[in-house]
Amino acid sequence: MKRTVLQMLRTSAEKYPATAYTNQKGDSGWVGMTYPEVLHESRFLASGLHQLGIEKGDKIAILAEGRNRWITGELGILFAGGTAVPLSIKLLPDEVLFRLNHSESKAVIVTKNTFEKVASIWTQLEFTHKIIFLEDDIKSIEKDCKEFGINILKDIVRYADVFQGGKHQFEEEEPYLDKLESEISEDDIVTISYTSGTTGDPKGIMLSQLNYFSNCTDAMGYFKINEGDRLYIILPLDHSFAHTVGIYSALVRGLSLYFVDARGGGLQTVKNIPINLVECNPHFILTVPALTGNFMSKIKDGVAAKGKFVNGIFTAGLNAGIRMNRDGYKKAGFFVKLVNIVPYKLAEMLVFKKVRKIFGNSIRFCVGGGALLDIRQQVFFYSIGVPVFQGYGLSEATPIISANTPQVHKLGSSGKVIPNVECRILRTDGSIADQGERGEIVIRGNNVMKGYYKNPSSTAKTVQGEWLYTGDLGFYDQDNFLMVVGRGKALLIASDGEKYSPEGIEEAIQNSSDLIFQAMVYNDMKKYTSAIITLDSAKVTKYVEKNKIADSEVLLKAIKQDFYKFKETAEYRNQFPEKWIPSTFQIVSEPFTEQNHMINSTMKMVRFKIQEVYQDKIEVMYTPEGSNSVNDINRQTIKKYLPFNQ
Repeated sequence: MKRTVLQMLRTSAEKYPATAYTNQKGDSGWVGMTYPEVLHESRFLASGLHQLGIEKGDKIAILAEGRNRWITGELGILFAGGTAVPLSIKLLPDEVLFRLNHSESKAVIVTKNTFEKVASIWTQLEFTHKIIFLEDDIKSIEKDCKEFGINILKDIVRYADVFQGGKHQFEEEEPYLDKLESEISEDDIVTISYTSGTTGDPKGIMLSQLNYFSNCTDAMGYFKINEGDRLYIILPLDHSFAHTVGIYSALVRGLSLYFVDARGGGLQTVKNIPINLVECNPHFILTVPALTGNFMSKIKDGVAAKGKFVNGIFTAGLNAGIRMNRDGYKKAGFFVKLVNIVPYKLAEMLVFKKVRKIFGNSIRFCVGGGALLDIRQQVFFYSIGVPVFQGYGLSEATPIISANTPQVHKLGSSGKVIPNVECRILRTDGSIADQGERGEIVIRGNNVMKGYYKNPSSTAKTVQGEWLYTGDLGFYDQDNFLMVVGRGKALLIASDGEKYSPEGIEEAIQNSSDLIFQAMVYNDMKKYTSAIITLDSAKVTKYVEKNKIADSEVLLKAIKQDFYKFKETAEYRNQFPEKWIPSTFQIVSEPFTEQNHMINSTMKMVRFKIQEVYQDKIEVMYTPEGSNSVNDINRQTIKKYLPFNQ
């Protein structure tokens, strides 16, 4: 039997005939499609795509929110012999343009919310000659079509019409589709997934049938997910973590996928998250640090609003749980448990049970990916009974490399390497590092990408022989858990050539301070480390009003004190070498966002862009005046928060 995702779909349709594979919210409630229904609709769609002129090897991009038709759309592309190009809905039009042209996509699947991004660049597209509209109401985009000169009859076709046409002609098309499917090899490309471009131009990651088959099978076996579990998908489906675990790992265990209701666009989607969460009542959730951080803040604020008594029970129970659980792998001894069991049980009975209701009544855990999950988030959720198990991976590895699981976990680690993936830690000379010694993470396995599309030079640098050089730094601890310490490409480099990853320090600053919103730590062959920071405007304004501050010197000193608060916080005290802790910082008035290209679609800082825009600020920090953060430039930046701008 071939190890392909199409074979996985056929197997799941036989094994789980009555299970709803995909579910989305409609006007009349949740609409589900069983595994056999998804199989049949995908095949009919493939028939319709062939009638549109799609041939074996053609690329079709998908720029859409998660929904039933994303799944059938992508599978239909594969049944038609094509390759899917999943795109982030957060991309700007020029970023969409690059990806569509670079991938040579013949068509692009869009929704009402994403149509304008394609429409605005339509005349600049070199290969894309058809827009497939997922919605049924095509009149909703007539205005945009007129504005951007798109022929609604010639250039656009509804998904429903492609499907119906394919269904009508299926008997005639079926022999051709069967032949295509029989010729699919394990080495054929399923998706070209573009990197987010934190270090330069995005690269198209080619992931094969075998890549997906092996990573899904290995991960599901390792995680011991129950058959028929409900999975709530908040993350966009172009995200490699959601793409693999959501679309394809579901086939291994017959999972039911529930997509956040994205009707109405971004702001409405955010409002729908907690509502849908209760409605679909999931067994587990895929998440990223930005999302869990938001959950944590909302929970804390919600409990605090109940008054000092309830908040006191919650805080005491939370801290008691943290002390008892420790890192989850080696829990506290009898005496510590004895001292803490009463406040913990009291909080569990009176507060924690109610808090967990926001996740429904079936939640067992969350799985975190996308970036390093701050330890304070990990111990918080573990203590309240909704653990977030951190894993590690990257898109080039399809993406799962390691994970903590309910059965075996250690908070603060990235878990154990999943079966059939070999992972080594290498020194700079290529030799294997000792246990506990930091080095570059390299992996080997059937999950390693085929390469970067039309980019052999970058492929050769990243995949050497069978080994994928991740560019990430890590080590194995004494219990053989993988500890990931950051991106090699984001390294701080001191004047003596010593290197260090900044992510941990940045998270410590952001998670410990009250006034600082974002921090990018910097050192490029300098004598000391510095940082570019943004402030939380609302909190700074509130702080100024509460403390009746009218002097910029006073406020700046308060910000400086807040900046270094992490040094006195239990989780971070003495964790970082002094030479890598910023000696100074410069405040910038504009936050890092996707709109100004300083945050990418996966909510990571685009470091080279921040450095490029604020090069003058960086240079100032290495002058006598800027070496101390209490300087005139920072005073001028924060004056807007003071009464009458004094």
